[in-house]
Amino acid sequence: MTITNGAATPPSPTARGVLTGVGHLGQAPSPALPRRRGFSLARRAWAYWLGCAGFALALATTTGLGPHRVWGACAAAGYGTAAVLSARGPRTGNRAVACAALLGAVLVPLVVLVVSGAAQSEVGVVERSGALLLHTGSPYLPRPAHTVDYDPYLPGMALFGVPRALFGGGPFTDARVWFCLTFLVGVFFAARRPAGAPVPRPVGAVALLAAFPAVALPLAVGGVDLPVVGLMCLGLALAGRGGSGTAAGLAMGAAAALKWTAWPLLPVGLVLLAVTAGRRPALRAALTALSVAAAAVVPVALADPHAFVEHVALFPLGEGGVRSPATSPLPGRLLAVHVPGGTALATGALLAAALGVTVSLLVRPPRTVRAAADRLAVGLGLAICLMPATRFGYLVLPLVLAGWFRWPPAAGRSVSTDRVGLRGRP
Repeated sequence: MTITNGAATPPSPTARGVLTGVGHLGQAPSPALPRRRGFSLARRAWAYWLGCAGFALALATTTGLGPHRVWGACAAAGYGTAAVLSARGPRTGNRAVACAALLGAVLVPLVVLVVSGAAQSEVGVVERSGALLLHTGSPYLPRPAHTVDYDPYLPGMALFGVPRALFGGGPFTDARVWFCLTFLVGVFFAARRPAGAPVPRPVGAVALLAAFPAVALPLAVGGVDLPVVGLMCLGLALAGRGGSGTAAGLAMGAAAALKWTAWPLLPVGLVLLAVTAGRRPALRAALTALSVAAAAVVPVALADPHAFVEHVALFPLGEGGVRSPATSPLPGRLLAVHVPGGTALATGALLAAALGVTVSLLVRPPRTVRAAADRLAVGLGLAICLMPATRFGYLVLPLVLAGWFRWPPAAGRSVSTDRVGLRGRP
């Protein structure tokens, strides 16, 4: 340093770096604990992606479903590339790792399957329902004779099939594309937490969520639960922000118009809104949500009540003219198959679980979005396990609800805080 008129001039950044042993930028190091934790998590990331690659490869070699086999092969390559990039260290960058996983697990298999026309049966059901809705006013066949003739979804789901009915076949009219967009848009706009605190780098967070195997697989092959859970996340996030309740009611009503599994969102979201904004916004949200759902469901139910009950009530409960193919060995299914009167027992247990969750909302209402999402995830998890006709794939609903509202992890918050602190240091 130099002395002028008896005062010492501040050392240059380079000099500060030399004096402090930090480097030519003269920046103080981040706190040791968060830095070590971040590096530790980065070192472990390769193991996570390698595990995802192993799962995808195992599915590709064991499944008898063609679309799942395509997904497994593409996803194994994408996850394997992400594992290699992660193992090379932090210099590779999280963006490159996430892009490799997202390309291999979602974009490439989705394009391959859309171009080839291969899909899960749900995609064909939804696209046929869209055409029926336009031509007959009801998305349900009046006399279903086979499993693929059934449409167990509420009438709002048929809207995803309307583009193909209007504009014909093509990559942008495929129902999967609209499933995917609805899910991604829903969770992206749900990234803003109450009090305006956004998820750091929401695009990257959504990319990592989409690359998770339980999400990536249905995104590529055509899972109808993802648009439902995307709107559920959006409804919860809007309820947690308070406000007038109209926006939250619209999101919750849109989810409720798609599938029965979204209806538990209504009591949880309305209780959360009552806590965050008061009874009047909660009442407004309830009226809005019920109006949206009723506008989608009631006209169709009145047009052909018998078909509506057969498709969306009896068939999902395993009591339709044709048995539901949802046969995962969960408790409700095992009761229905192996115990006399098991269907009634499973249905009673399902109602008891719903009553228990309802009582918990009254006794201890959730006061944060995360608490509400956890309560909803528990309720849906119990319902999925106790339904007489159920699938493991339905578990993506509680998984996304419980996981998304825990983002970002503590390490991510520490890094963000450290960066803010560095900017303010002399």
